[in-house]
Amino acid sequence: MGDKENSKDTCDLFSFNPEAVDCIKNNMLSEKEINNMSEIFKVLGDPTRIKILYALEQEELCVCDLAISLNMKVSAVSHQLRLLKKASLVKSNRSGKYVYYQIDDEHVEALFSRALEHVQHD
Repeated sequence: MGDKENSKDTCDLFSFNPEAVDCIKNNMLSEKEINNMSEIFKVLGDPTRIKILYALEQEELCVCDLAISLNMKVSAVSHQLRLLKKASLVKSNRSGKYVYYQIDDEHVEALFSRALEHVQHD
């Protein structure tokens, strides 16, 4: 049964388009780009971090605001923010005794918005 199911997903005859293959090979992302993108998607693969990013899309917030908003401990939110910051998805700035977080730049906003549009699309 496994082979029969797999046959639905592959060509019946192995043949390829040399021009298309050459184009892909000549324009492939660098290993560094691939690894960096992979790391971003790994970080985005956590529901808690998605919630944090969604909240930060609404407005700049401190760790305490996020903890209360998401029903989490400050230490847990802080840990998630460190991971998001390391991946350059959020940035922070200090204002007196408070540290506020926001989405890093318009690229992160666009990535997040496009992913949300994709899951909301019917």
